[in-house]
Amino acid sequence: MGHDEILTIPEVAELLKIADKTAYALAQRGELPGFKVGGQWRFSRAAINDWIETRTRAGDARPASNGGNETVPGARWSGKRR
Repeated sequence: MGHDEILTIPEVAELLKIADKTAYALAQRGELPGFKVGGQWRFSRAAINDWIETRTRAGDARPASNGGNETVPGARWSGKRR
C-alpha cells in the first residue's frame, strides 16, 4: 500500500517493536499521531513514519514527547542509553 495506509494499534506496536498497551498509552497521551474511528485508534503510516523521523533527528530514543527532559507519569525508563 501507499502513503495513505491506515494502521491499527497492533500494527503500530509491531512497527515500533513495542507492546500494544504501550502504543495505546502513547496514543491516549497524544504522543503518537493518531485518530479514533468508531472508538478505535487508527494511524496514518505516513504520520508514524514522520514521527519516527522527527524523533530520530532529535536523538531521543525514549517514548516521551517532551524531548526527554521531564519525567512522564507512569513511564519506566532506566536512563541508560544503548
